[in-house]
Amino acid sequence: MSLIKPLINTYLRLFKKPHLAHASIGHIRRRFETEARLFFHGPRGMFYEPERIKDVECLWVGNPAQQNTPVILYIHGGAFVFGSPNTHKAMMAVLAKKTGYSVCLPNYRKAPEYPFPAAVEDVIACYETLTQRGHKVIIGGDSAGGNLAFVLLAQIKARALPKALGCFAFSPLTDATCSTESCDKNAKSDVVLPSSRISDINKTYLVDADPNDPMVSPLFGNFHGANPVWIAAGSTEILLDDAVHMAAHLKSQNVDTHLVIEDDLPHVWPLFHNILPEARKTLTDLTQWIKALSSP
Repeated sequence: MSLIKPLINTYLRLFKKPHLAHASIGHIRRRFETEARLFFHGPRGMFYEPERIKDVECLWVGNPAQQNTPVILYIHGGAFVFGSPNTHKAMMAVLAKKTGYSVCLPNYRKAPEYPFPAAVEDVIACYETLTQRGHKVIIGGDSAGGNLAFVLLAQIKARALPKALGCFAFSPLTDATCSTESCDKNAKSDVVLPSSRISDINKTYLVDADPNDPMVSPLFGNFHGANPVWIAAGSTEILLDDAVHMAAHLKSQNVDTHLVIEDDLPHVWPLFHNILPEARKTLTDLTQWIKALSSP
C-alpha cells in the first residue's frame, strides 16, 4: 500500500463525500470541473481536439485518429448528471499515451435536463459513426459511464452493429435497482459515494423508466458473443457488487471477463494518477489488456 492512499481516502471522506451528499447538481457540476482543472493533469504534448459527432460534442485525446486504426470510446462518469470530457481528459491522456490509441470522449446529454434515454442515444450515435469511419472501437467508462458502456455493448449486439474489440469499466454502476448487499454494507466504508443520494440520482435520470430494463441496468442484458471485458472496482465501494455481479453475468454468457478488485481504493481511483501509485499501476495493467485485444 502506498503512503498516499490513506491520505486521499481521508480527504475524500471529509470533503468530497459530504459535498456529494448535500450539494445541488449545479454546484457539484461546477466544483468537479474546477477540481479537475486544478488537480488532474495529463502528460505534456498531448493532442486535444473537439469534434461534433451527430450532434454530440466530443473531445479527442492523444494523437489524431488514423483511419482503420483502433480507437477508445470513453464514457465519463458523474451519476448521469455531472462530469464532462474535461473532467476525465487527463486520465484518458495517460491511457492514450500508454496505448498509442486516440480516445474519443463524448459529452453526452445529462439529467435532469435530458433524462433517460438521451445519454444512451448519444453514445450509440458516437459508436456508429466511429465504426462507419472504419475504426475498431474499444469501449470504456467509469461509474455511470461504465453503465452506459455496458448498455452500449449490449445494444451493439441487439442492433447488429460491428463488434467492439473489447470493453472496460472502472467502478461501474450496473444495477439501477439499488438492491445489492454492498450498497448497504459499504455505505460507511465508501469514501466517495453517499448511498443516501443514489436513489435520488436514479430518479432524476430514470424518471418513469423501469430500473429492471437492460438499457438502464446492463446487469440484465444479453452479451452473448461479445468480445473481452475488463472490470475494476474497490473492495470498500458501494458499487462493489455491481462489478462482481456484472462479471459473473458476463461469464455466464461465455464472455471472456477479467475482474480486478483492489483493496480499499476509492471510487474510480485511476483519476488520481498524478499522485496515487495504485492508479498508475491500474492504468498500466489496463494498457497491457488493451494492447492484447488488437494483437494478431
